[in-house]
Amino acid sequence: MQRREEQSEFKEKLVSVNRVVKTVKGGRNFRFSALMVVGDGAGRVGAGMGKAAEIPEAIRKGVEDAKKNMITVPIVGTTIPHQTTGYFGTGKVIMLPAEEGSGVIAGGAARAVLELAGVKDIRTKSYGTANPINTVKATVEGLKLLRSAEQVAKMRGKTVEEIMG
Repeated sequence: MQRREEQSEFKEKLVSVNRVVKTVKGGRNFRFSALMVVGDGAGRVGAGMGKAAEIPEAIRKGVEDAKKNMITVPIVGTTIPHQTTGYFGTGKVIMLPAEEGSGVIAGGAARAVLELAGVKDIRTKSYGTANPINTVKATVEGLKLLRSAEQVAKMRGKTVEEIMG
């Protein structure tokens, strides 16, 4: 019963499934890793990996891991407050605020994170690696760096008007 309630709160997206083969005396052992992104579409998003002998179990573990690694993304209107760049490994994802109506202009792995975070208009460019794991992690790292005007004002002990000029 409880599982259904959690599903209604968060949307889940399977980004990639990787099959790993280990050759042993008796033959081949297959194991799967699933990269999952979980978000509520209103500023909260998380990514996680799950590994298991079967795909559904790997997906379940990935969702649990993603829920543990949730972050809150500040959203201004339908876009992000300012430009940001996320790095992970050799992956680099540049995210730029976009006009309303632009849509999510992003590649597969970055798109999953941004859509589930609730960002409606954004432009992104991914450099370095096409590996979905590194791209997702770089996107999440970039989103962690975002600060709204209110957060910056509070940190500096000023009002929003003083900062915006």
